[in-house]
Amino acid sequence: MGGIVAMEIVRLATDRVEKLALMDTNPRAEADTIKALRGPQMQAVRDGKLREIMRDEMKPNYLADGPNRQEILDLCMDMADDLGPQVFLNQSMALMGRRDQQDTLAAYAGPAMVLTGEADIPCPMDRHDLMHALLKNSRLEVILGAGHLPVLEQPEKTTAALRRWLEDT
Repeated sequence: MGGIVAMEIVRLATDRVEKLALMDTNPRAEADTIKALRGPQMQAVRDGKLREIMRDEMKPNYLADGPNRQEILDLCMDMADDLGPQVFLNQSMALMGRRDQQDTLAAYAGPAMVLTGEADIPCPMDRHDLMHALLKNSRLEVILGAGHLPVLEQPEKTTAALRRWLEDT
């Protein structure tokens, strides 16, 4: 949810944002179809089924196929367990109520990087192409061999892309 928070910061305090990196995120408000899916997920989590929701509905959409896939999925499950059901519910509510940030991005003039894993299902490539087009001074980076979590799936490639961008701006 870091990109969603970053876009809101840009909306509220553009003059305080020197550079903007958006990774595997979505500038659009939550689609009604996704909102409709969240209700039953949230009820299941309230009923004590956080692990089942994460295992069956969330984790399968996170990662590209790769040699460390199961290890990373296990780490995601451990993080969900550590954070607990209330964090899942709070995040779901925040996602359902988020605003469309396309105008925010179009108004931002500072350097920006839009980074995505090539196989990101929750935030597909068209969302990243849109952000790149909206941001006047942006670079688009696509991390091969990664899905929604390139920092975990391809940490070296992701770090290298961020370093290049930071050094160039």
